[in-house]
Amino acid sequence: MELFAKATKLIKGFKGERYAFGLGVIDQVGEFASRHGKTVLVIGNERHLKPVLDKVVVSLNSRGMKLAGGRVLHGAGPNSPREDVYRIESYILHYQPDCIVPIGGGSTIDAVKAANALAALGEYSPEIDTYFGTGLVSAALSETGKRLKPLIPVQTVAGSGAHLTKYANITDPVAGQKKLIVDEAIVPVEAVFDYAVTESMSVEVTIDGVLDTFAHSLEVFLGADDAKFDLLTEVAECGISLVVQNAAEAIKNPSDLKARHALGLAADLGAYSIMIGGTNGAHLTSFSLVDLASHGRACGIMNPYYTVFFAPAVERQLHVVGEILKEAGFIGADLNSLKGRELGITVARGMIAFNESIGAPTKLSDLPGFSAKHITRALAAAKDPQLEMKLKNMPVPLTASQVDEFMGPILDAAQTGDFNLIKNLP
Repeated sequence: MELFAKATKLIKGFKGERYAFGLGVIDQVGEFASRHGKTVLVIGNERHLKPVLDKVVVSLNSRGMKLAGGRVLHGAGPNSPREDVYRIESYILHYQPDCIVPIGGGSTIDAVKAANALAALGEYSPEIDTYFGTGLVSAALSETGKRLKPLIPVQTVAGSGAHLTKYANITDPVAGQKKLIVDEAIVPVEAVFDYAVTESMSVEVTIDGVLDTFAHSLEVFLGADDAKFDLLTEVAECGISLVVQNAAEAIKNPSDLKARHALGLAADLGAYSIMIGGTNGAHLTSFSLVDLASHGRACGIMNPYYTVFFAPAVERQLHVVGEILKEAGFIGADLNSLKGRELGITVARGMIAFNESIGAPTKLSDLPGFSAKHITRALAAAKDPQLEMKLKNMPVPLTASQVDEFMGPILDAAQTGDFNLIKNLP
């Protein structure tokens, strides 16, 4: 089946009629929001997204929806700073809308997810730290009998998958550390992603999204168990192929709607992946690099090095990913003759070649401002119980006591580009 058709079928199977995606679907926002009442809180950053915001407001007005506060309210900064979460919570508490429409990439949508939980659960705990981890929002909702406001996100960036998933990444800018809420309760009730709006995204944002998309599909696929292996193979093979085949064209020609369509589909397949399984090593490390690089770039740098570490345990997956990269010209070796660590290094080099082809960094030392403190911070974060799910999700799981011995060399390798530094578990 042709990749576009296959991707569309998979996404429809994932979200059904609760999700409008493709080209020219922005006007469906009003229809979705009107199912939940008459007053809508619209949150987005007008400086970058005014044409999209205007189309959303027109759609909402056409359905008789009233904007809470009479205007679009400001969204979140990059990486969803925690102070923006508290500010958005105050909007929800002050205006008490029937539903909320966040417009933007992952940062604004994640911040609104977290703020929505805080607004509902303030009497239980007004501190965002209470909800970092897995299932803690659901537990608090069950205990208190409270309900979240319906969220209908409008995604504008092909990458994060925030509009479809149970994750909210929130950053403490002072500590330079990101933490994560993982909870089915914060999955948006409906969503809209008109892939055509990504045409206006900058080259840098496009590259970030490409790397984030690749990371979602790759990391979950590498961690696939036997029960989910066939489904994740289908999703990852389609999503990664769409990325590898279309990223360069979208970067070279931002107005190429076929390439934008492909990257949008791939991003949504990445979101599907992280609802089937979890991301792991590269995502975990990226949480400690928020002061250096976007989330996508941090994951893009780290994944080749984690791939070498995981290689002996994920040979089936590496043959699938390696063949995609080989077909696109990023690997020249005969993969059928390789196994274990040697296979992992070959596929990792193919991933690095792909990153180089789109102008992305390939080592931590490529990032201005990188220093040894970032490795120290990343190792400390990996031992934090609130991020334990990422260690457990790894194809080669580690305990907190093993982090320094095995993750330390991965980070050293990512700093220098030297795969020889990586130690595999016996």
